[in-house]
Amino acid sequence: VKAVRRDRRLAELLIGAPAGQPEFTAWAALLGDEGAAVPFLRYRPERLTPLGVRVEASLRERLAAAPSFVAFEGYDTVAVLADVLRSHGVDRARIAESWPRVAVDGTRGPIRFSRTPGIGVWQWAWPPVQVVDRDPAEPDRFRVLHPV
Repeated sequence: VKAVRRDRRLAELLIGAPAGQPEFTAWAALLGDEGAAVPFLRYRPERLTPLGVRVEASLRERLAAAPSFVAFEGYDTVAVLADVLRSHGVDRARIAESWPRVAVDGTRGPIRFSRTPGIGVWQWAWPPVQVVDRDPAEPDRFRVLHPV
């Protein structure tokens, strides 16, 4: 980020970052003001579900900081796996057959799985997505540039 920002040949270039990376506090600590205005994808809705609000409060207390969307992904992953194992046991074939029927209330919305054409795995194909960046005027705040 610093090298791109300092290279005048790249002055008109808008750089982006991998999903979630600028959300971590280390990003701001390492880059300071230069870490602002770098857009990235954040898999988070404008408003969390009631479960998400409770999980956010618990994580904020444990982390002493706002949790990233990655923390919500982790929570949702465990919730889905727990539901599948509870409902279908540990038999691999039964688990594999269950994906089209999985329906779990997650921190960021209802989670259901489907297959996207051309991709051979079951996935949460429509998670909430935002394009955000750290606000240059207030680098500890995120700006939603585009809700998707």
